[in-house]
Amino acid sequence: MPRPARVTDLLAAVFHGTPTEKRLNEGKIWLVWDSAVGKQIAGRARPVSFRDGTLTVAVTSAPWMQQLTFLKKGIMEKLNAMLGEEQVLEIYLKAGRAERVKTETTPARRCTRSLSAAELQKIAEQTDSVADPELRGALAELLARHMETDSTE
Repeated sequence: MPRPARVTDLLAAVFHGTPTEKRLNEGKIWLVWDSAVGKQIAGRARPVSFRDGTLTVAVTSAPWMQQLTFLKKGIMEKLNAMLGEEQVLEIYLKAGRAERVKTETTPARRCTRSLSAAELQKIAEQTDSVADPELRGALAELLARHMETDSTE
């Protein structure tokens, strides 16, 4: 291998054709939001959920909500252009806090559990197509940790 592959490229290859691939693509909305809407809007509106083509955005005040109502179409076009596909079909605005999620905070307590036989089988099916045994093992371990860990905030 001439250079190490990016993790995002590896995950995209592993999950290609699965429902997880769709969820990974939807998650890009949060990554491009600030660039798509600009600093001023990003400081007053944040995406909070995405489901079936509808992006829900929390907006800090009624005047900003009204202003964003007029800008919805342009925001959708810009987001979809940056995502490379038409994912956002509608934007639903709601009153709320528009704070960024802080990554420096203390992580939530985690509670682990044993995986069921069905979950272990699912991991094996998901990683079976990875040719490199070291990468397959690492990916299986990552998936197992994800499945056995429940957030208990």
